[in-house]
Amino acid sequence: MDDVQIIDVSPRDGLQNEHVIVSIEKKIKLIEMLVESKIKKIEATSFVHPLKVPQMSDAEYVLKSCERFSDIEFVALIPNMKGFHRATKTKIPEVNWVTAATETFNFKNIGMSIEENFTQFKQLMEESGKQNIKVCFSIAVSFGCPYEGDVDPENVLSLVERAIEAGVQRIGIADTIGIATPKQIKELLTEVLKITKDVPVAIHLHDTRGMGLANAYAAFEAGVRIFETSVSGIGGCPFAPGAAGNLATEDLVYMFERMGIRTGINFEKLLEAADFAASLTTNPALGRIRHIEKAKRGV
Repeated sequence: MDDVQIIDVSPRDGLQNEHVIVSIEKKIKLIEMLVESKIKKIEATSFVHPLKVPQMSDAEYVLKSCERFSDIEFVALIPNMKGFHRATKTKIPEVNWVTAATETFNFKNIGMSIEENFTQFKQLMEESGKQNIKVCFSIAVSFGCPYEGDVDPENVLSLVERAIEAGVQRIGIADTIGIATPKQIKELLTEVLKITKDVPVAIHLHDTRGMGLANAYAAFEAGVRIFETSVSGIGGCPFAPGAAGNLATEDLVYMFERMGIRTGINFEKLLEAADFAASLTTNPALGRIRHIEKAKRGV
């Protein structure tokens, strides 16, 4: 059994902020390459309003194309009940409900207050249970907000408590703007894990300030075993000014495997997926290890 689980979010978070629309064929090729690298869980798309995030307007078609990968768990991000109802027209096994730790970011991101968001979330939990769809409750800007600055950890912990009481199957904690330090990561996640107990917790890290790997290890030390990353470190949030891409999947895999922490991922195939992902983006690809591996091969 693997020591950690890595959820690659590059088809969703990696591409959502692109100015040039990536074709569905290229998205599917990226997913195929991730599958070949032995990644078992992939956040493939999001059911957001196509006018707000045009890159995700093909969500239904992407998931339909993914149905042939029977042994892969796919996740779709949803911002509201309209998104959930769109998602239920596919065979999606898990949805990722997103909220935020600050009112301003929540409104900028999904056009609702935190309370309005949570009211819809409780409705989601009722409907998802009837349809046997698992739910992850993810909290954006858990460590810092581009609009409100520092975030009180109690804001995050209160939301975690309420989501656990509602019966959610997974919790996601996101450093959306890449502002956290390892100390903050370890302190907050230690408290989160006290609340969640047996409910899995994932950490979603952006590498804006080059702290991604250090923060990932701090999360591991705190007890987190699920990591959301993006091959080649592509991505960013269209509603978070100044935020850069995600922690690169291949960088995290390299670090863990060197430490004897098993990921179950084929590193060579993962590098191929990372190279392809980097070719799809007009934004800087933050991954580091693939450049070193290329140099070693004289590529």
